[in-house]
Amino acid sequence: MIGRLTGILAEKSPPQVLIDANGVGYEVDVPMSSYFNLPALGERTTLLIHFVVREDAQLLFGFLTQAERATFRQLIKISGVGPRMALGVLSGLSVAELTQAVAQQQAGRLVKVPGIGKKTAERLLLELKGKLGPDLGLPGAAVSSEAQTDIVQALVALGYSEREAAAVLKTLPADVGVSDGIKLALKSLSR
Repeated sequence: MIGRLTGILAEKSPPQVLIDANGVGYEVDVPMSSYFNLPALGERTTLLIHFVVREDAQLLFGFLTQAERATFRQLIKISGVGPRMALGVLSGLSVAELTQAVAQQQAGRLVKVPGIGKKTAERLLLELKGKLGPDLGLPGAAVSSEAQTDIVQALVALGYSEREAAAVLKTLPADVGVSDGIKLALKSLSR
């Protein structure tokens, strides 16, 4: 089983990328959330992989964060949701947004994703309830206070990825204010 792939980013053609790992090119489908955070062509990258073997194909699905891969795996466990639909959900909603939509049972947010109708959205909300959150180590679940939410949004607005923002958030004191938190986070990220 392939769990991780590291190599040179050779091609980008949404939603697929080509990773050259020591002369072997691997075609990997990625959600748009990962796609937009990939480095430039010719640079080294690492993707966490979910490997699917079918009668007619062997498919690789890649993710920049553990949270994305864990959420993808939860989605494909649901009857009627295949890898393509799961990629579509993760392309239309970030992991944090999906976690929030499930927690608040907001079918309207899921219906906005292409290929998801009202019945499918309701089934997803029902099946995912209680399965997304802190136990998966999802960045959306790590944001527990309004100040932390504001800090993450500020870092994302400054060009950092959600993954970087969530990682640096864990290093900050829990009771830090927004302005002090942003200063500390920027200091930490600049190292």
